[in-house]
Amino acid sequence: MSKTIHWGIIGIGRIAEKFASDLATVKNAKLVAVASRSIERATDFGKRYDAAHAYGSYEEIFNTPELDAIYIATPHTSHAECTKLCLNKGIAALCEKPFAMNEQEVQEMIDLAKEKETFLMEALWTRFLPSTKKVLEIIASKALGDIKLLQADFGFIPPFLPERRVLNPEYGGGAFLDIGIYPAFLSLLILDYPSSILATSTQGPTGVDETTAFIYKYDNNAIAKLSCTFGAPTNVEATIFGTEGRIVMKTKFHETKEIEFIPNEGEPQVFKFPRETFGYDSEIEEVNDCLRKGKTQSDLWPLSQSLKLIRLLDKTRKEAGIQYKTDEPA
Repeated sequence: MSKTIHWGIIGIGRIAEKFASDLATVKNAKLVAVASRSIERATDFGKRYDAAHAYGSYEEIFNTPELDAIYIATPHTSHAECTKLCLNKGIAALCEKPFAMNEQEVQEMIDLAKEKETFLMEALWTRFLPSTKKVLEIIASKALGDIKLLQADFGFIPPFLPERRVLNPEYGGGAFLDIGIYPAFLSLLILDYPSSILATSTQGPTGVDETTAFIYKYDNNAIAKLSCTFGAPTNVEATIFGTEGRIVMKTKFHETKEIEFIPNEGEPQVFKFPRETFGYDSEIEEVNDCLRKGKTQSDLWPLSQSLKLIRLLDKTRKEAGIQYKTDEPA
């Protein structure tokens, strides 16, 4: 029988709710502790998801017996701090995306993980979904031919709550880091790091980026044409165009349940991936498997890729003029 992995959660917002719900569906895994800055909220969350321990500070969660891994779902600006808390205690950390606010913070996290020989992974759940794996399988088969163009968009209108994370610059809010990371991630996964970056952005009423468009060019003459916005609902689709056909990742491409391969010659193929969860169970299974095997990082989404991604986000932000206080030298 596989070892049961005992999980904790730091930060109990909307994403943590989905994570906890999906965790309950994973075999040999159990939520044992939750931590918030509010003991009342932590207690309520713990009761709803059957966690034995609830804490009113992040630091207290490490008093939990039999704690194997912690999922960090705090605002972006505290990702690095919370990750370091875990690593310094020798507890595996699965930290929400973006991994941190900039490359320097991510490098410090990775260096500490290596020093402590403790597992660390960025919670880019899209990487572990069956639909994403199928896209990579089709590309690897050469059925698509040479990739020439990748298009992806992500847009929705969030509630206007300036004090909350999504629209608050103090918490690293804005469309690009919140949802633009998905098109950027997909481009990195499929085309690797670009040779040149073009980006432009518009600012919303709270001072964060509302709409950002970014184009990446590659040495093999491929181009990624990407966008994100909090100003309008968009198709949220991704299409990968090759010389022999195209792959369409249907709406909500980052969590899609359906992809279509349309060859230049022959019949289209539709692949469906039904599920009853939000989709976070796939990344939970990956962490659990890594911990049982004694790994300190995932082979599917290694720390080197997280470092590349934050470097890509940093350079795109710089090109688009998106800045945060954390960009300023200490």
